[in-house]
Amino acid sequence: MKIIASNFKTNHTRKSTASFIEEINGFLEENKIENEVIVFPTATSLDSFSTASNLTIGAQNAYAVDKGSFTGEIGTEQLDEFGIKTILIGHSERRHILGESQENIAKKYEFYKSKGYKIVYCIGEPLEVKQSGLEKTLEYIYEQFVGIDTNYEKLILAYEPVWAIGTGVTATTDDIIKVHSAIKEKIDKPLLYGGSVKVENVKEICSLDGVDGALIGTASWNANDFKQILENTKEL
Repeated sequence: MKIIASNFKTNHTRKSTASFIEEINGFLEENKIENEVIVFPTATSLDSFSTASNLTIGAQNAYAVDKGSFTGEIGTEQLDEFGIKTILIGHSERRHILGESQENIAKKYEFYKSKGYKIVYCIGEPLEVKQSGLEKTLEYIYEQFVGIDTNYEKLILAYEPVWAIGTGVTATTDDIIKVHSAIKEKIDKPLLYGGSVKVENVKEICSLDGVDGALIGTASWNANDFKQILENTKEL
């Protein structure tokens, strides 16, 4: 069984998200798709959705707090209202664009681990590190596990090379296999691949050794495209 996740990032509205989830939910039930599916809408689009047992709604981000005086943030009080118990942590856009440090990421991880959340934890290297070779790439990635309990039972990993996110450039099958196999040797957890995954290549990528599914951005925002992705990975 594979795990197929959609990260909406800063896309979709409350109305279009509800429509998307309703459509995907119906598709899963009608086509008897058994793979685990996770959708990460924007915070303003979270709701108490009625979903199939294999469709989970998660939060893209939240602060390490139940509630309090943290302007612009949400905590577990807001997530609890909608029964959200899955969260994305460590995404490269939060690391590299929004400046989240490994220390803060680890604190967030520990907090949501203590709350029993399913955590999709992202790791990946920028282009200059990739160009320095596999050894440097793995060294960089392993630094992103500092302070992270990799034995946590509800942990899912997602390898997303920063140079492949939203660029249209996908890592080669050799790139993916080498990095995934190295990580899997150290950490025995489901490991997704993310980075310019598309309708056309998702089956090939998810068929590779050590790839347990995909975390998808742009190509998953259109419901028809996402349904095709789910169809293409149905038998894996």
